[in-house]
Amino acid sequence: MIRKSMTEWQGDGPSGSGSLSTESGALRGQPYSFKTRFQRSEDSKAATNPEELLGAAHAACFAMTVAFILTEAGHAPKRLKVTAAVDISKVGAGFAITSIALDLEAHVEGLPIEQFRALTDAAKTNCPVSKALSATPISLTARLA
Repeated sequence: MIRKSMTEWQGDGPSGSGSLSTESGALRGQPYSFKTRFQRSEDSKAATNPEELLGAAHAACFAMTVAFILTEAGHAPKRLKVTAAVDISKVGAGFAITSIALDLEAHVEGLPIEQFRALTDAAKTNCPVSKALSATPISLTARLA
């Protein structure tokens, strides 16, 4: 199965801008620019950046993987809340994604904390997006609510 996303960029790096769309139509002409990537302002609230999108993809994939693993272990979750914090930092002459921090709050009944930690660690390792990003350090904070 292949999933497609498209982008169009106009102008130079610092002052140019782009828009991105997904084949599914979930995103259509979503704006992004250098400003929305590296500067926070009221003007850029409706725009996104690659790291935010990567974080959203990682959080969604990890949540789904946790749900499947917990369910297979006989502890279907009632709710999973995942945040993925993607850190982009200046490295040498350019920028690099230096880490991703996953934070999970899970509502699961009757699951011992040790088993919960083992299952969520397995989910972090087996999440397809985690696998694709394996060159980047990925941390996990997981707690039962």
